[in-house]
Amino acid sequence: MSDLAEEKRPILSIRGLTTVFKTDLGRVKAVEGLDLDVPARATLGIVGESGCGKSTVGLSIMKLIPEPPGRITSGEILFEGEDLTKLGNREMRRIRGNKISMIFQEPMTSLNPVHRVGEIISEVIRAHQKVPRKVAWEKGIEALDKVRIPSPEIRINDYPHEMSGGMRQRVMIALAICCDPTLIIADEPTTALDVTIQAQILALLEQIKKDLGTSIILITHNLGVIAENTEQVAVMYAGRLVEYADTATLFDAPLHPYTRGLMLSVPRLGAKKNGQSRLNVIPGLVPNLLSLAPGCRFADRCAQAMDVCQRSEPEISIQDGKHLVRCWRYA
Repeated sequence: MSDLAEEKRPILSIRGLTTVFKTDLGRVKAVEGLDLDVPARATLGIVGESGCGKSTVGLSIMKLIPEPPGRITSGEILFEGEDLTKLGNREMRRIRGNKISMIFQEPMTSLNPVHRVGEIISEVIRAHQKVPRKVAWEKGIEALDKVRIPSPEIRINDYPHEMSGGMRQRVMIALAICCDPTLIIADEPTTALDVTIQAQILALLEQIKKDLGTSIILITHNLGVIAENTEQVAVMYAGRLVEYADTATLFDAPLHPYTRGLMLSVPRLGAKKNGQSRLNVIPGLVPNLLSLAPGCRFADRCAQAMDVCQRSEPEISIQDGKHLVRCWRYA
């Protein structure tokens, strides 16, 4: 296969993924019938409100859904010719942290507070590469150097609480790249960081993607982050994929009313000068996934809803060859 064809082939393909959680009140489909391709050597953004299912997608790929109460009930997650949903824990341990890594949104709760940073990183390296302790420690220093932590040979001896929030997030990225993964899942990697540090972390991820040829899934609710740091965007709402397109197309011509509502909700400089004193908001609330009404899940909040929107849920349709949207106006 040519290099061009290899680059066009997705690094990971999700087909019909449904992830369910059992609660005291009933079953919740946190993700339902998801089809998604992650392009090679590119960044795919997954965006949506809190509770839309975007983090569940990342945890499902890693097979980190707690059982019980959660479970992947159907679908395929195809990675390098293997369906990850069919692999056991032992086989997944071979992939997690090695071929697929995840950067969690809160590093202080993800890093073991009683272990030094070097011990945490070298343990991951030794688990996958079977190298001596000294070699793993040296590779840990290299990983910290790659994420631009100053004096890595000294800071590798620090405990997580001795580092700032931005430094801890860099350690999480060092953990993610220490085994040269094919895919990195970054779940809200800039949460609780100030704007300057956010920009540094995102620039670092972009540089790692270029240097290692890694694909990235960037999970966030921040449309500004999506616009600046992705090539493809998937918009999720109430557990469903509602729109998928390349980033430029999505921001130039969003199709789904929910996507347009998200974009209109972004604060803009000069809005007050132009007569807009308040932020635009999407009316109503996200539907209760325990008791979904028939029809489109966004219908009750949509100003353009038609009768058919209340009766049945639309399927994904393709516009202009590659722009996917779940809306009756384009069906």
